Amino acid sequence: MPTECSLKSMVFARVEGRDVVADFGGGAITSDAGALLLGATDRAIGLVERFAACFSDGRTPGRVSHDLSTLVGQRVFGIALGYEDLVDHDDLRRDPALGAALGRLEARRPGLAPLAGKSTLNRLEHAPAGTDRYRRIGHDPAAIEALFVDLFLDAHAKAPARITLDLDATDDPIHGHQEGRFFHGYYDCHCYLPLYIFCGDHLLAAKLRRSNIDASAGATEEIARIVERIRARWPRVKILLRADSGFAREALMAWCEAIKVDFLFGLARNARLVEHIHIDLAWAEDDAERTGRSARRFADFRWRTRNSWSRRRRVVAKAEWMPGRGEADANPRFVVTSLPATEIGARALYERLYCARGDMENRIKECQLDLFADRTSAATMRANQLRLWFASMAYVLIAALRRRALAHTRLERATCGTIRLRLLKIGAQVTRSVRRVRVAMASACPCADVFAIAHTRLCR
Repeated sequence: MPTECSLKSMVFARVEGRDVVADFGGGAITSDAGALLLGATDRAIGLVERFAACFSDGRTPGRVSHDLSTLVGQRVFGIALGYEDLVDHDDLRRDPALGAALGRLEARRPGLAPLAGKSTLNRLEHAPAGTDRYRRIGHDPAAIEALFVDLFLDAHAKAPARITLDLDATDDPIHGHQEGRFFHGYYDCHCYLPLYIFCGDHLLAAKLRRSNIDASAGATEEIARIVERIRARWPRVKILLRADSGFAREALMAWCEAIKVDFLFGLARNARLVEHIHIDLAWAEDDAERTGRSARRFADFRWRTRNSWSRRRRVVAKAEWMPGRGEADANPRFVVTSLPATEIGARALYERLYCARGDMENRIKECQLDLFADRTSAATMRANQLRLWFASMAYVLIAALRRRALAHTRLERATCGTIRLRLLKIGAQVTRSVRRVRVAMASACPCADVFAIAHTRLCR
């Protein structure tokens, strides 16, 4: 039962000769009026409807109070609005702004709330793959994975000439006894090791994995699935894979060469590689001593490992000397690529193309810190993978809002957390009449102009 708050006034300190009193008798008020923008964005890209189609519903239709599309939308919107736990939805089930965004202002049955609570949503979050006689709601993992790629493809009016797919693995610390729990020496904790694949700010894959594996494990299969789907729609597009040294593996590079996909991977340094550029390092040291500042030079050569590589490949080295670091003055770095030197030079390859992959880490931070993709506390990996996908869909929704509605505004490069704070968490009074639902937002909202621009762009 919802708590019935007392209307007894609470008196605070006087201000300019006036009493300051407060009570909980304001009526239908929401702190999430920006959910209306999420609803408009969803209608523009069809995310919730298509995501819901990846689930199967075996419940008896006559007894269903909350349809599958509403459940999926409620969970995705809730994460986007900052509600990471299912228990939060017990308070949100009567929220007028969230109900308006999802098209559910009235309950289907007397005595029920318009939206679902934690118990109903828990069935969705623990839906098994396929069908189960004891669990009526199931999901299709392959369909969900394909949907991420389809949403990326649909976001483009025409095929681009070239795209860059960024791969990265990151740690997802866990603190219980979840399935697949292992200790990772590099991250010094028990964690999962999810694999993310982005193209710019578009999320194409979020795969939950155990942490007792190599960072590149399963990457070839994920990339093969994504590239096949992209080329089916855009057969002429040129694709470049970009990642750190954890993905510079023979299997992945050989696959890229076999199907004509370019790659640019970091390459872990070793004594042989450093010895190969010792002259360039000496020149960089001399330049640093003369100027008193860091100096770098670039080397471009063909290279092959003693055992692991099947062929010689182009390697670009950055021979950098950074004075004042003691024994660590030398800072050599290496990348391996299939791009020919006639297409892009060594310096541009490293500084302009490879270093740009760092922006992907900001996208991962948005997913994990702003949208709770690391909230993997369920007992099974299946449920935790679903949680990761729900958080990822919330990222896709906010990224679409940023891309479609916030260009050339002061929030065009804002993070998901900032967009939530400025545009979604807006207080408003909601009144309903026969003809309309009025959401009267706070007059002092500092981003009212941006909100109006976003509305115009999404609803035209």
